[in-house]
Amino acid sequence: MLNTILIETPTQTKRVTPSATVVSYSLPCPHVSLSHFLKVAAGRPRIYWESDHLPVCLAGSGIAAALSAGGPHRFRTIQQQAEQLFKQIVWVDRDVPAEAGPRLFGGFAFAPQPPAAGLWAAFPEAMFILPRYQLTRLGEQTWLTVNRRVEATDDPAGLARRVRQEAGQAIAALRVVNGHNRPSGRSHQQLQVSDLMSQTTWEEMVAAATRRIRRGELDKVVLARARQVNSAQPIDPAIVLARLARRYPDCYRFLFEPRPGHAFFGATPELLAEVTGSTVRTMAMAGSIRRGRSPEEDAALGQQLRADPKEQHEHALTVEAIRESLAPLVTHLRFPAEPELCRLSNIQHLKTAIEGQLTGQGGILPVVEALHPTPAVGGRPRKTALEIIAAQEPTPRGWYAAPIGWLDYQGNGLFAVALRSAVNVGQQSWLFAGAGIVADSVPRKEWDETELKFKPMLDALAENNLEG
Repeated sequence: MLNTILIETPTQTKRVTPSATVVSYSLPCPHVSLSHFLKVAAGRPRIYWESDHLPVCLAGSGIAAALSAGGPHRFRTIQQQAEQLFKQIVWVDRDVPAEAGPRLFGGFAFAPQPPAAGLWAAFPEAMFILPRYQLTRLGEQTWLTVNRRVEATDDPAGLARRVRQEAGQAIAALRVVNGHNRPSGRSHQQLQVSDLMSQTTWEEMVAAATRRIRRGELDKVVLARARQVNSAQPIDPAIVLARLARRYPDCYRFLFEPRPGHAFFGATPELLAEVTGSTVRTMAMAGSIRRGRSPEEDAALGQQLRADPKEQHEHALTVEAIRESLAPLVTHLRFPAEPELCRLSNIQHLKTAIEGQLTGQGGILPVVEALHPTPAVGGRPRKTALEIIAAQEPTPRGWYAAPIGWLDYQGNGLFAVALRSAVNVGQQSWLFAGAGIVADSVPRKEWDETELKFKPMLDALAENNLEG
């Protein structure tokens, strides 16, 4: 059995007890893009997180460690597991930017419930992965981090040296094939699309919700519907994400593939929470309208959205609920009096940016737990809205509309709400789209809003080759 090992680093020898489970080493890896890394890693577990406005983006392959949890305390369980894991990681060389160090990437199911079957079978109620290989882009710099699990049979004397050698070999291999195997985004698929809920059923469900709202049982509920997409060939998430990068560069583009061929991916505009040190950032995003066909029409539609009492009410409910949820954790909350417009290629939303200061040392996960689900994806009051969602929606949401993102050893992290997304296994995918229902919601208009929200993923999956 392994009792104590000596890790040889460039400057010293570290004595490590059996509690050390992972050895981590980082070195510069210029001229390798995240999308190229993602494509080369096909056939292995993969993670990916990128947006053109973020200073830190990452991709990963393989699994050095995995955390999972279920039940009502899944957020706190993951936090405890993460804190323990980070304590057990030995950095071979600390002379690298802290941002290049090991990170956990993953997310949570929308609601705690028994493990789902079907396309969600590989996605438990909470799961995070420390990738075997992690590529991190920090502004203009790129770093490769190798995370290697310490096994009882490892020869301790040269363990760090072998990890450094492995990292160098991985970079050399990436450079050799770089430029020859990039996702072009031009592979077209003929897709068959079918709704998993009829329009009649949807309108009845929305009408029933509005009646309950008018009776005073709740203020708002977000109802979602699903579509099934079948393709002639297995879907390649790397190609789909390359298309999404062109059309939605400022969205949070993500991939979580814990088992090869079982992927959840998308491009969401909605930040759930970001924690850097003691600073917390979040946003309220609720209220939607289509984009115009001309600058003049677009501006008029934006003004219509700003002035619409129904959309303003829906947005105000979300802002107030976020304020209430953060009150026990955050002080000095700041947000503008009026929302701004968030314009995407096919839709525009009302958005309010919110910032404050943490009162404790818990980091990102307590903030995520407090906020999820916001009224933008659940409803208000939360308990009643979740009961309606569970009773009325026929297709399980899985990780749709739930927190997805990363955290590091300092408790910093960034999580988005997993919207504009698809879960895929082989040639079959499910897509989801939701709409906020309030007292004066019109069922047909809410159906049309979900049609707009399906469009980003449908276009990216098919490149406009659709049937059904």
